[in-house]
Amino acid sequence: MCRSIRQLRRGDEAGPATTGEAQAAALQYVRKISGFRAPSARTEAAFRAAVDEVALATERLLRAIGTPVAEGPDPFADPVQRRAILAARGPRR
Repeated sequence: MCRSIRQLRRGDEAGPATTGEAQAAALQYVRKISGFRAPSARTEAAFRAAVDEVALATERLLRAIGTPVAEGPDPFADPVQRRAILAARGPRR
């Protein structure tokens, strides 16, 4: 669980956040607060429901603060695409 949750509110030039990014952030959040990387068979339904609820709450929050949310996968899930996105953004500030 070394991955950090990325900020989904960003400038217009970076494009909208995606539903896949909200889902990935929700999964990371639920993993962190539950202390489990993966749910057991007994708790899987509750784990998945929590992830879905957090993802929906995340999307509602982003829309409420004026951040567009587009349907689509998490572009950072693919390592090649992640490197291209980060290279296009330029050096860290």
